[in-house]
Amino acid sequence: MKRLFDFLVSFILIILFSPVLMVTALLIYRRMGSPVLFKQVRPGLRGRAFTLYKFRTMEDKRDKEGKLLSDEERLTPLGQNIRRFSLDELPQLFNVLKGDMSLVGPRPLLMSYLRRYTGEQARRHEVKPGITGWAQVNGRNAITWEDKFALDVWYVNNQTFWLDLKILWKTLIKVLRSEGISQEGFATMPEFKGSDKDQSTGL
Repeated sequence: MKRLFDFLVSFILIILFSPVLMVTALLIYRRMGSPVLFKQVRPGLRGRAFTLYKFRTMEDKRDKEGKLLSDEERLTPLGQNIRRFSLDELPQLFNVLKGDMSLVGPRPLLMSYLRRYTGEQARRHEVKPGITGWAQVNGRNAITWEDKFALDVWYVNNQTFWLDLKILWKTLIKVLRSEGISQEGFATMPEFKGSDKDQSTGL
């Protein structure tokens, strides 16, 4: 039922938001050039890798040594507005359509984080990652990594179709209010370097 719901809703949303997708892509191309999409390998169900799609919001600015500047320095004014209304997440509807992701589930993070999770935190990969999730409607990027992972595991233990509908509704409210987009002092979230507990991944 969840997969059928994901497929139908993502298909409908892609059609409904196609004008927004095209306009956003055109603005990014004109202001920042190509590529329009940001692509990155992320861990999915049981840690299996897949390619995640997002609209690009940062420029490829580097220092004199060729190293990328911080996210704060590379995030453009256009990118800030795109993130404000979560438009950068819209291409992930194609990830949902393909079956790599679900509409609701723990957010897919970096592959390098897999070895940094505790056994309990790694349980977030027992379900498909989502465009939005329980952590996103309970603080998003404004809460700590530990709190976020605890909320992800709570979702794994308590997921139901009705909970998914509740999360989708609360996500809409959060997006309209532009809440929890970033953590203070960062463009999004600081890097997760591991918890001070057992570092076994459980994967």
